[in-house]
Amino acid sequence: MPFLLRARRAGAIASLAAVSVIGLATAASAHVTVNPKTAEKGSYAKVSFRVPNERDDASTTKIVVHLPVDHPLASVSVRPVPGWTAKAEKSKLPKPVKTDGGELTEAVTTITWTGGKVEPGQFQEFDVSMGPLPTDTDQLVFKADQTYSGGEVVKWEEAPAEGAAEPEHPSPVLKLLPEGSTAQAGLTADVKPAAATSTASSDDGTARLLGGIGIAVGVIGIAVGAYGLTRARSRA
Repeated sequence: MPFLLRARRAGAIASLAAVSVIGLATAASAHVTVNPKTAEKGSYAKVSFRVPNERDDASTTKIVVHLPVDHPLASVSVRPVPGWTAKAEKSKLPKPVKTDGGELTEAVTTITWTGGKVEPGQFQEFDVSMGPLPTDTDQLVFKADQTYSGGEVVKWEEAPAEGAAEPEHPSPVLKLLPEGSTAQAGLTADVKPAAATSTASSDDGTARLLGGIGIAVGVIGIAVGAYGLTRARSRA
């Protein structure tokens, strides 16, 4: 095989592999998430549900977030989002829950945002203030329904398991830290939540990007090595 043809073929294989790997890494990061990813037990916190649009031919037109019924929240309020209408719905709890403010028999179980659009290549954040956060669990698992303009509904409702691979449609998970944890400084509702959100999301996105790039570089190295071996054999 002529040298130029072998070089072109090796380069094409490496480029295709790199693009495919980076594309997979980008798709994997396009989940509905809750930010920041941690909050302090017993506190009131402001969290943002980040909704990216992962379709090239449709817009996100509706988001429904389901709050956990097994650990109901006595106080829930939403921040207005321009162009969107929010509706928080309460439901009767399967069994009353004792709180510092008395017995809780009903709580907000779903929040629905409609009326706006998240266009392809964009994302939107929906802020919610909630509390007091439970003290008898280490995490809150939220489920989310994402509706597209074409009628497709993607359900983010698979709870990630500790030590297992991330599911295809993972639920947003808020990890709860011990009360008084110094690691929580700046993440609760009354201490600069916006800055904390920016930092947490930036770190997460950077880690995913670097991981994808690292894999791509490895694939390119394998392709180049294979080409070199082929060339050496042809000379022998």
